Amino acid sequence: RVLFSGTPGTSPFPPSLAHRGEREEASKRCSVDNRVTRVAWLNRSSILYAGNDKWCLDPRVVLLANTKTQYSIQIQDVDVYDEGPYTCSVQTDNHPKTSRVHLIVQVSPKIIEISSDISINEGGNVSLTCIATGRPDPTITWRHISPKAVGFVSEDEYLEITGITREQSGEYECSASNDVAAPVVQRVKVTVNYPPYISDAKSTGVPVGQKGILQCEASAVPSAEFQWYKDDKRLATGQKGLKVENEAFFSRLTFFNVSEQDYGNYTCVASNQLGNTNASMILYEETTTALTPWKGPGAVHDGNNGAWRRAGGAWLLPLSLAHLLLKF
Repeated sequence: RVLFSGTPGTSPFPPSLAHRGEREEASKRCSVDNRVTRVAWLNRSSILYAGNDKWCLDPRVVLLANTKTQYSIQIQDVDVYDEGPYTCSVQTDNHPKTSRVHLIVQVSPKIIEISSDISINEGGNVSLTCIATGRPDPTITWRHISPKAVGFVSEDEYLEITGITREQSGEYECSASNDVAAPVVQRVKVTVNYPPYISDAKSTGVPVGQKGILQCEASAVPSAEFQWYKDDKRLATGQKGLKVENEAFFSRLTFFNVSEQDYGNYTCVASNQLGNTNASMILYEETTTALTPWKGPGAVHDGNNGAWRRAGGAWLLPLSLAHLLLKF
């Protein structure tokens, strides 16, 4: 409740301020004594109550007390139209006195208009709008929150981005605050379209008869469509043991049993409605060279790992030869 009081017979009460939130109750109390003959509550020049008689038609205004010491009214479900000056007029035997209070209605922030999600090509200009109401007027703040928060980008109802880049895509958050209640927030998604860019495409060496894979990675918005070519011939799943797998950001070309004819230059093409790009890579033969194990006298086969090694006593051979020579 909002209260003020004073003692009739003294100087007029100094004006005071009363703060109430919208939809709350505001009660006004005027302290009186037995010298008072008439009392009334007024809003500006309109009489709300005179004694016990209600003069206003608003059902939200009710009389709380009319006693020898107190004269109080209450306004239920306060709204912004109730803001303004209220006067308690007291008539004593000598002369009238008044006490005044100014009711300030505070309203929590509310976003009433915000831009819709937007899709724009890289390099274009973006204008985002966020309109909010409240009492006192709310402070509007725009913030870029994803893919990673980069802090506040605007402290205004309008956010202007000139020559937008792909790094500036993501969600933008509008926050409205005025310290009456918790800030209200709403978000706008900004999608930045750009042509494909191939970030990874490597040549691969595979022996004949083995499985081989060529992979092509590309970033693009909208997602790229991939195609594979060899010598200007487009490749597809099912052709001579080939399999093409396309995902959102990469494509994989798999050879299940590489033959001599599979070696050569391959081209990956990534495209969307904004453009296309390509990258070349080579599937080449990878030869494996293995050391030939020594299988002379004294060598035995290791059954654990299939390797050949010399017998444990082979190191005695030079000593035996030297002993025989000394005998002659």
